[in-house]
Amino acid sequence: MVTRIKNGRKVAQDRALDAAAKVQKNVKRAVAGTLGISGERMTKVDTAWLRMDGDANLMMIVGVWQLAPGVTYAAVCDRIEGSLLKYNRFQQRVMEDAAGATWVHDRQFDLAHHVVRESLPEAAKGMNQQAALQDRVALLATQRLDPKRPLWQIHLIEDYTGPDGVKGSAMVVRIHHCIADGIALISVTMSLVDGGAPPPQQRKKQPAGNAEDWLTDMFRDTLLKPFTDLTVKALGAVGEGASRSLGLLELLNDPKKGTPKNIEKGVGASMRMSADMAKVLLQVVKDGAALALMPDDSKTRLKGKPGGVKKVAWCDPIALDEVKAVGKALNCSINDVLLSCVAGALGEYLKSHGDDVTGQEIRAMVPVNLRPLDQAYKLGNRFGLVPLVLPIGVDNPIERVYEVRRRMAELKGSYQPLLAFSLLAVAGLLIKPAQDMMLNLFAKKTTAVMTNVPGPRDKLTFCGSTLEQSMFWVPQSGDVGLGVSILSYGGGVQFGVITDSLLCPEPQRIVDEFLPEFAKLSVVTLMLPWGD
Repeated sequence: MVTRIKNGRKVAQDRALDAAAKVQKNVKRAVAGTLGISGERMTKVDTAWLRMDGDANLMMIVGVWQLAPGVTYAAVCDRIEGSLLKYNRFQQRVMEDAAGATWVHDRQFDLAHHVVRESLPEAAKGMNQQAALQDRVALLATQRLDPKRPLWQIHLIEDYTGPDGVKGSAMVVRIHHCIADGIALISVTMSLVDGGAPPPQQRKKQPAGNAEDWLTDMFRDTLLKPFTDLTVKALGAVGEGASRSLGLLELLNDPKKGTPKNIEKGVGASMRMSADMAKVLLQVVKDGAALALMPDDSKTRLKGKPGGVKKVAWCDPIALDEVKAVGKALNCSINDVLLSCVAGALGEYLKSHGDDVTGQEIRAMVPVNLRPLDQAYKLGNRFGLVPLVLPIGVDNPIERVYEVRRRMAELKGSYQPLLAFSLLAVAGLLIKPAQDMMLNLFAKKTTAVMTNVPGPRDKLTFCGSTLEQSMFWVPQSGDVGLGVSILSYGGGVQFGVITDSLLCPEPQRIVDEFLPEFAKLSVVTLMLPWGD
């Protein structure tokens, strides 16, 4: 009897010790995840994008490549293995914890899960499969990436026939925004194409830090770095005046230089520097207030509660040289001309539904790059956002393009991109409900997210095939249901739209207005009374 009791105690002790060991292991794993010890800690800005996924909008960058002639699955896998996988991030998965997230190496990484063969529906076979491809892109834009694997996927359609009847292949690329922003992904793209830039060399992994190191890094990356960038920009604005005012210091070292004229110059420069700094600080306050106090956007059918089902459309490219010619004639930039055509296309779409757009305007959030281009290979997110108000209610194309030019000029020198970047960094510190509440305040005042990216002038090749067309869309957040993408590539400019089907069930009708709007602007430009 005594032996049984002792044995029972021994079993209970062993079970208790085993349970305690498991608890200790879980606590260690949790602490390691919290401190970033088990992998590379995700920055707070990237964490904000990771947590921004919603039921209606997923934070994925979605792109489409059309290639001719076609490429094989084996060739694509070989190219991915020799280029894309040289970036550590594409073999790392995300482990979330209470304090954020960590990048960890995926020990079960399998390229077959990330490069997937697809085929379009049989009913779409024939001379033109573009509509079927658009439907497939729209569906993939609503499907979440597997959180247990690295957050990217390429869908290869080996046999694809475009609108021109040329047979080739199509690739749909999905990459979560927490991996990188658009500028960084352009760097990635250039390592994929034939003869492109080599991927970055693998760096030796740094030893894991302790809690103090992690707190230091968090303070630096989340709070200090964004505001340091802001300070550097401010100092750059007043640097010239500061260098001139250093003449006062020379007077202290060499009194002989202290002529009334030199003293007057030094004092004047110092006063100008102070005035410049005050001007910069005033601009920062003004831009911060403009972001915080943005008025509500115009209530159009393009704004409302999205349902989560997407629609995608794009048009054939227009000649970039023609856009340049119109811009030069009107003393406007290419950007001014294209954005004016976007505003016109959106206005015409709304008018085709019987809506009165007189005096109406809609706000689009436009990403602005904040990193040196030679550092794009580092991936991650280093961009800000500026709100651009599009004058969709201005019917005259000449008046509209000059109004766009005026508004773009007002945004030059703005600190709003850096302020928005800082806001994202702070949002990444918060729990998801608080982050959603903060960022949705801006989403509610926005109708669209819009990108305008200049690509290579000459067409690229991939696995020996020509990249004929390229298009991509950045994600929309909150209740924003419209994404507009403008991409110049290979001597042409292409216009694409992604929409929520509840707010805009036929985005092709918006796309189809883009070329007529440009043609209208071109004709009116030719009709202007030019001098000799």
